[in-house]
Amino acid sequence: MGYSMTGFGRGESVQEERRVTVEISSVNSRYSDLHFRLPRQLAQQEPALRELIKKSISRGKIDVRVEWEDFDGSDSQVSLDKNLAQSYLQAYEALEDLTDRHLPDVISLLAQTPELFRMHRGEGDVEGFWSQIEEATDAALDQLISMRKREGDQLTTDIRYKIEQMTEQLALVAKRAQVVPQEQKERLERRVEELLGQSAEEYYDGQRVAAEIAIFADKASIDEELVRLDSHLRQMDLILDEDNPIGKQLDFLCQEINREINTIGSKSSDLEITGQVVQMKTTLEKIREQVQNLE
Repeated sequence: MGYSMTGFGRGESVQEERRVTVEISSVNSRYSDLHFRLPRQLAQQEPALRELIKKSISRGKIDVRVEWEDFDGSDSQVSLDKNLAQSYLQAYEALEDLTDRHLPDVISLLAQTPELFRMHRGEGDVEGFWSQIEEATDAALDQLISMRKREGDQLTTDIRYKIEQMTEQLALVAKRAQVVPQEQKERLERRVEELLGQSAEEYYDGQRVAAEIAIFADKASIDEELVRLDSHLRQMDLILDEDNPIGKQLDFLCQEINREINTIGSKSSDLEITGQVVQMKTTLEKIREQVQNLE
């Protein structure tokens, strides 16, 4: 089973003194990339929170937001940034001088400037917050993983369908490859007959034709590529059943499958095989796009 790297989860922990809320969102990324937005008082909890999340999520760009609310608000204070307020007053005076107009209510203007005011919360029992942070994070992770699992199921179903398509395309290539040497032999014999007519046997030994066909068959043989390609597709189908992160394994197999398809295309001059090669590359690209979404 595969897990998508896209998801969102939200969890809360409510006690008598406070509420702690954790929101976790994730999107596709080749690596594990965690970003945190924490209140200053909880900054020291980031390492523990990082380890907690990494136990459940191995890959993706993950944004974590933690907020807390005191119900009594007794340890909250608001302070004024006096230096910034003085700068605003000087700017207002310069504006009045420039426009030769008087600002009617400077105090109201200052009061409506949120940058001047800062809310400070007491440190409180910061260590005691961890149990609530952990509880809220676990709830958020449950939602996130559930969402990633649902989308992952849809992705793996679609990938399996496309693997079946490629298997059918591969079977057509294998069937066609069996008759190509014989058709080449017949074309060569017709060409010799057209050029030399009834005197062909005098100038062109039949064994020479057989030798040319043998050389062509050897150069155009794609038996090994077909075997490896079939093996890669079977392996990809098995990996989809694994319960651990599978995105990187599938991405590697996509590279190997692409290599085998390219080799088949370069060896074959048959139009039907070339057409199937184009279809297989198109199907593989669709698989690769889905694989990029899997953890």
